[in-house]
Amino acid sequence: MYFRKKPVVIEAVQLLWSTWSEMCIHANVGKVVDGKPEGCWIGENGQPIPDQDKPDCTKNRLGILIPTLEGLMIGIEGDWIIKGIKGELYPCKPDIFEQTYEKVE
Repeated sequence: MYFRKKPVVIEAVQLLWSTWSEMCIHANVGKVVDGKPEGCWIGENGQPIPDQDKPDCTKNRLGILIPTLEGLMIGIEGDWIIKGIKGELYPCKPDIFEQTYEKVE
């Protein structure tokens, strides 16, 4: 048997510095605390950098921990943070997002 996925309209915001406030509202994470956005810097290995205050910390990619149905997942700068039909959140890589979704007016 074959099945086709039902068309579903989702909400999504791309994780960028320029969309940080919108993403905070959308996902209810990443609020500004003590003048700094909650979030993390992502290392070359794709994982959060544990000690972000070290002088040798290379802060080249923004990240945020997204609470999903499967536990905490890392959203990395450029990822789309999707809110599913039941309000669940999950990050999606930009290339997969472009292949799977199209903008609805």
